[in-house]
Amino acid sequence: MKRLWLGAGVAVAPVLFAVAMVAGRQAPDGGAMGEVAQESEQSQPIQFPHDTHAGQFLIDCQYCHFSAERSVDAGIPPVATCVGCHQAIPGRNDPAEVARVIEYHDSGTPIPWKRIYKVADHVKFPHMRHVAAGVTCQTCHGEVQAMGVLEEMAPEAGDLRMGWCVSCHLERGASRDCTVCHY
Repeated sequence: MKRLWLGAGVAVAPVLFAVAMVAGRQAPDGGAMGEVAQESEQSQPIQFPHDTHAGQFLIDCQYCHFSAERSVDAGIPPVATCVGCHQAIPGRNDPAEVARVIEYHDSGTPIPWKRIYKVADHVKFPHMRHVAAGVTCQTCHGEVQAMGVLEEMAPEAGDLRMGWCVSCHLERGASRDCTVCHY
């Protein structure tokens, strides 16, 4: 009986290995991993220069990230916010990118931004509490007003891991109760 199981195991092992290899190359949406990796390497849908908007024109972060002071999420501006400004200053800086913004607006399609900053799924980061405590956006996100198009998290930004966050809480005398961030 043991030989039968051993023989079956030897015969099935290569098949299971092949299935595991194929399954391992599938993305959660069913696409091939190569496609997902390729997609994540692509740039943002609009080459939005933070240094121009927040740096040169001194637009406050919360003008675009409107819900940071009252919500867990900072929010992404609707295309109408972008168009509102660019109708007043049409074609400013990069006319091709502004034209793409207008195309999204006219088609009624939200801009499919790629997320840059993200904490682990088991962590809650309530933006409104941090804004209310006087923590600047730059504390966690880095000097965004000096950055161009964000493709990945800024090297000078916080590492957004627990040790870094706990250090900040210690420095500011903020609660270190686990349920503050893990609920």
